[in-house]
Amino acid sequence: MKRAAAGQQGGKPDPATEAFAAGLAMVKRNPAFAAVEAEFCRQGKCAATPAGGLAAVDSNGVVHVHPTRRAEPDDWAWTLAHCLLHLGFGHVPAAKGTRREQPDRFERAARCTVVNRFLLTFPVGRPPGHLPETYPGGDEAMLAARWRRDGIPAAYERCGTAGDHPDQVLVPWQMWNTAPPDWETAFAHALTRSVSAAMDVAGGRRDRVTGERVPQRPWDRALNWFVSSYPLLGGLAAGLTVVADAELARTQDISIAAVSSVAGEIYINPLRTFTDEEWRFILAHEMLHAALRHGERRGAREPVLFNVAADFVVNGWLVQMRVGEMPEGLLYDPDLKDLSVEEVYDRIATDLRRRRRLATLRGKGAGDILGEPLPHPDARPYADLDDFYRRGLVQGFDLHQYGERGLLPAGLVQEIRALAHPPVPWDAQLARWFDEYVPRPEPVRSYARPARRQASTPDIPRAGRYFPSEETPRCTFGVVLDTSGSMNSALLGKALGAIASYAEARDVPAARVVFCDAAAYDAGYVPPAEIAGRVRVRGRGGTVLQPGIDLIHRADDFPANAPVLVITDGWCDTLRIRREHAFLIPQGASLPFTPRGPVFRLT
Repeated sequence: MKRAAAGQQGGKPDPATEAFAAGLAMVKRNPAFAAVEAEFCRQGKCAATPAGGLAAVDSNGVVHVHPTRRAEPDDWAWTLAHCLLHLGFGHVPAAKGTRREQPDRFERAARCTVVNRFLLTFPVGRPPGHLPETYPGGDEAMLAARWRRDGIPAAYERCGTAGDHPDQVLVPWQMWNTAPPDWETAFAHALTRSVSAAMDVAGGRRDRVTGERVPQRPWDRALNWFVSSYPLLGGLAAGLTVVADAELARTQDISIAAVSSVAGEIYINPLRTFTDEEWRFILAHEMLHAALRHGERRGAREPVLFNVAADFVVNGWLVQMRVGEMPEGLLYDPDLKDLSVEEVYDRIATDLRRRRRLATLRGKGAGDILGEPLPHPDARPYADLDDFYRRGLVQGFDLHQYGERGLLPAGLVQEIRALAHPPVPWDAQLARWFDEYVPRPEPVRSYARPARRQASTPDIPRAGRYFPSEETPRCTFGVVLDTSGSMNSALLGKALGAIASYAEARDVPAARVVFCDAAAYDAGYVPPAEIAGRVRVRGRGGTVLQPGIDLIHRADDFPANAPVLVITDGWCDTLRIRREHAFLIPQGASLPFTPRGPVFRLT
């Protein structure tokens, strides 16, 4: 039931009221929110209306809404859903009594964080633009305790709906002759019904049009088990699609299963017969391949052998976690326990006899980690894959720990935590390297060179700013460029653009540039803005970079402490560099030697 609200003025519709009504209708169309019985107060003189925000909710089940604030219907829908979730989550429980202790700012911030995190996975309306895109894990009590100790991060200080005011207010229960309602139980039951209905449709248990039940296939039952009963992989299972096409499996030589992380699809051979437990193992195997980005981590390693190494690691984890039952014939070796995929690859790469007997879920001599998606009629585009896999696995890990669902292998936990902190982009890493090893030149001001930026006061002379010639050799760096035909011109341009823009931002006067393919070509000191214009990919065959390094080492006009940046595609000779240096190579490439300096990978 709604309380009195601000309506029309002079017989004309009030845009604020219409937008609020549209937002409220959006919320009420959701069965889970509709189950939370609340009143909405838009009275102009209501003392509980937040002056600096849109809405606040009290423990009488009343959402106090600002009567004149303008907002879009999507904004109102999100705001009202936020307030109703405070009721549904038990943040403002109704209780009889004259005195109610109000939550402190740490509890309020933690509760709003939990509500906003839920709305990311159960979206209603549109969140305000100032809110963060991600939220920390943990429940309200855990977050409040952490923030009392360490302070509330600025991004989560005011993530409620009432601006600087509390959006959760505890008041005495006003209807003494009735029992306080249990909004938490009502919301939980409605949410369960809503999610179950959606899962039935998404999982194929009910027809999307008629709503009638359809018989489930064993791999569908296995996938639904992850969504309902295994939180670690439940988020991934809900977002991935199982493609069961016998003709596709035959043409692509898929013996059991394969996965394309690019498309978010798991391809299975429906003619193979396995138990439900074995299908759980197979699907979990492919989900971990996709979520841990094994295909992208391969680099320049042999694809099938790296796939085999990843199979050994993933199967070992699944056996430890007792997820399903491993089908007969899959790769498993207890002696490889606690090793990373790269370490297993190094071990099996030297055993040629063993390699001939190894087979993945796709079959012998073929990897089940696919690059591009396989063509089929129901193919769909997928976007923001890194965020999907990272969020799905990290949130599943939080739920697994929160529900105390058992211990996980240490190697898997380490990789999931690494996913939670994505690597710093290559250009940011390169900028840090420049900051550390390339000094900034010190400008000098002199009246001998008057400043030209004095048009407003031409009668007043001002000292000009310039860099003395002695600053060039002190504040410089060397660039050894691989200009052979194997270099990718687009990546080379991206690398040179990053170097030029950063050097100009640091006021570096010039850099010593050496071009190399079959021979070394000394370009001397080149201003950063002209480096890209001087480059020509000559394409004269193999790359020999050591003469270029030696040329810089022997140069009398190159400082002994100046660093060297080597840009190559990895198809080069073994380099010996006796000064501070770094390498810039394409993503997926590798060097034919163990580098001593940092390696930045272009993406």
